[in-house]
Amino acid sequence: MTTITAQRARVARALVVVLGIVFVVLSAVVPGNTATGAPAAERPDAARAAVPAAVGNVHAPIKGEGSTWSANALDQWIRNVWSNYQWKITYNQQGSTAGRNAFANGTADFGVSEIPYAVSNSNEQDLRPQRDFAYMPIVAGGTAFMYNLQIGGKRVTNLRLSGNTIAKIFTAEITRWNDPQIKKDNPLLALPAIPIVPVVRSDGSGATAQFSIWMRQEQTALWDAYCEKAGRPMVNGHCGITSNYPVVPGTGFVSRAKSNGVASYVAQSHAVGAITFVEYSYALNAKFPVAKMLNESGYYTEPTAQNVAVALLRAKINQDKSSPDYLTQNLEDVYRFGDRRVYPLSSYSYIILPTSRDAGFTLDKGLTLADFGAYFLCEGQQQADVLGYSPLPINLVQAGQQQIRKIPGGDPVIKGIRDCNNPTFSPDGGNRLAQTAPYPPACDRQGSTQCLTGTGGAKDTSTSPSGGGSSDGPDDANGGSGGPGDAGSGGRDPGDSDGPDGSDDGPGGSGDGPGGGAEGDGNGATEDDLVDGGGDAEVVDDAAVVELVSATPQSIPLAESGIVPRLTMGGLGLAMIAGAVLPPLLGRRARPVLPGPAGLGRRGLAGGAAS
Repeated sequence: MTTITAQRARVARALVVVLGIVFVVLSAVVPGNTATGAPAAERPDAARAAVPAAVGNVHAPIKGEGSTWSANALDQWIRNVWSNYQWKITYNQQGSTAGRNAFANGTADFGVSEIPYAVSNSNEQDLRPQRDFAYMPIVAGGTAFMYNLQIGGKRVTNLRLSGNTIAKIFTAEITRWNDPQIKKDNPLLALPAIPIVPVVRSDGSGATAQFSIWMRQEQTALWDAYCEKAGRPMVNGHCGITSNYPVVPGTGFVSRAKSNGVASYVAQSHAVGAITFVEYSYALNAKFPVAKMLNESGYYTEPTAQNVAVALLRAKINQDKSSPDYLTQNLEDVYRFGDRRVYPLSSYSYIILPTSRDAGFTLDKGLTLADFGAYFLCEGQQQADVLGYSPLPINLVQAGQQQIRKIPGGDPVIKGIRDCNNPTFSPDGGNRLAQTAPYPPACDRQGSTQCLTGTGGAKDTSTSPSGGGSSDGPDDANGGSGGPGDAGSGGRDPGDSDGPDGSDDGPGGSGDGPGGGAEGDGNGATEDDLVDGGGDAEVVDDAAVVELVSATPQSIPLAESGIVPRLTMGGLGLAMIAGAVLPPLLGRRARPVLPGPAGLGRRGLAGGAAS
């Protein structure tokens, strides 16, 4: 071996020794991997969730029960997560009252309801459960008035109703479709002289509860008089809020269970004259129209995703984290919000989450429920509009993120705002859906004309004029959105309905201003309304770091490295050191000294001739 070759060999052995030492050191000092595959010290705060110490190992099957109002959204999300991730979730849509009871009794892992436990001014006992729980909004929407009405054998698809007219229909004060008050709402329709058939829920219903809250607040005198006829007790001087609609015998009301029950009844061919209150989604599915409802600014609107988003800018959300009713809603300002786009009967639906391991709730169930919540808070909201709902705004998504962290066994992955894909999110923190919501056309304004285009599930079917009015044709009747014009008179018709404070219902605001911009007159939403108003930006502190639950389920965690990989690494390092150091040492000790051939001198060994 030449000198150069020997030097190279020594350098190579030295490098192998150094690499072996590195392996040995790393095996002793490197910690195990975290659940997301990165050392804990290196994980960014945005990806580190404050989860309970114990986390589930597998996604165990879970079951829920409750609301039919929000069931169309829930069922779609459940199908999605089963198809994509094989999370088995069973949902029994039996109504909000059944959902609250099932959660309280421990027969459901989660409940879904439009109202909380122990709602004030209720004439029904509904105590909070012994189980630890938290509320979380899941989706927004509008309680619509789906109807079946014909003129001359052709379906009516553009019906309009004021709040006072609706209240009189559902208290049996208006009983025929050609009533002068309905005619006032519909100047272009020659409505038939047939009976009105109000269809109400026979089971405990969140939709009924929301409707009764509105009736008690906005149509108090009518509601009180009707409840007295039905034998319902007064609560604090007025008819109470109820999940079970009162029916007076002989009034011609029809009662059916569940949202599908009332919607299916109205959709029957022989049910001409029927009308019900139900979530907008059911009218879309049945391909039936809904009545446009008169709002405070004097415009008739339907519960589209955009109109609901605008309305809920005025929702008051309980922000007291120490309250058992944290995140629940107060809608009194929604009913009287003066924006022209508002649909008055807009609201949120809630999931009731377990926050302790009671009633057989396990860590593995918690893993499933927390990941399901992370999914529908972001990814699921993309489908809300198509399904007939309105997606949650950013503040309630953020608050929901905090709530799912309370679920035992949950381990939600937290990603940034860009990954959530919620259609309401705007870079400025406002509600994109509300910011871009179109203003209603001029023909939707209260007055001597009305739009001819259809609504709800019959939006592609127009209704020809059949009555008086001032329409010059379909184009004039349907008008266009935007442009200056008077905002109109008050949305609630003068009537015999007094508010809870004893004052008469008054007219809404009026004023002039552009109809197409985000900034408008007293009836339009201002920048403050869109960004900082009411229910859209007050749950989470303005200074809070934006942290949103990921739209996709969490990644599969990597197992911790454990002792075996570390021993393997250390053994490899020692073997490398031994392989580099031992051969030269052993070679020197074992090499013999060979004698030269007899009779040969030093030159002979070198190949020279002997002298």
